[in-house]
Amino acid sequence: MLDDFMVRATLAGVGVAFAAAPLGCFVVWRRMAYFGDATAHAAILGVALALALDMSIFAGTVAVALIMALTVTHLAGRGYAMDTLLGVLAHSALAFGLVAVSFLSGMRIDLMAYLFGDILAVSRMDLLVIWGGAALVVGMLVWRWSALLTSTLNEELAYAGGLDPRREQLILTISLAITVAVAIKVVGVLLIAALLIIPAAAARGLARTPEAMAVIAAVIGAISAVAGLQGAYLFDTPAGPSIVCVAAILFAGLNLIGWRSKSGA
Repeated sequence: MLDDFMVRATLAGVGVAFAAAPLGCFVVWRRMAYFGDATAHAAILGVALALALDMSIFAGTVAVALIMALTVTHLAGRGYAMDTLLGVLAHSALAFGLVAVSFLSGMRIDLMAYLFGDILAVSRMDLLVIWGGAALVVGMLVWRWSALLTSTLNEELAYAGGLDPRREQLILTISLAITVAVAIKVVGVLLIAALLIIPAAAARGLARTPEAMAVIAAVIGAISAVAGLQGAYLFDTPAGPSIVCVAAILFAGLNLIGWRSKSGA
């Protein structure tokens, strides 16, 4: 079954959706959309360093994405406006990454595959990395769900309950770095943030509880991956952007239905 490239691509897309969508709920709740974008943009620098040092792309991407996320967390509250800080770091990391790639002589690198994903070229080993990373992210979210939710809703309440919001922020940061690393093959660094945010935003109007929102977001993400791949196959369009387009259509459709329902009521 795994000999079929479409089966491997579908499994890769669903695996990334299962990790990205629930994590995206916290990104939406905490209004960290630009934070996720900055972490994703840093991934291209991780790719360049991994290739230069002849190490795993996954390891290099996780390392640089984690450094970026920790840098943002450390600098926040030191006199820098968050949106300015994220804008500087996000675009600087992407630019330095692209320049670093140009110095890698003797290597044939398909930049478009890293920028927009190359899900149709996913191998069995890639599948193992994607699903292993997804399982790790989901496991951390389930393990710390209550603490993460409390810290997200009210930091003072978290402190009163004996929780450390900074530790929960670190867990989210690590989860985000892992998600970026496993998603780079599927949708590329420029579209990872979209896969984090859009399914979660689409699920927001359908869910009555945070847990339901996470589950619905994962379902929407998986549907987007499967439908986007089918659309890319039928219409010969780029697979990664097609997945994001389907997610955006679902977001628009669900919001339109919700608006009409409220208007009718």
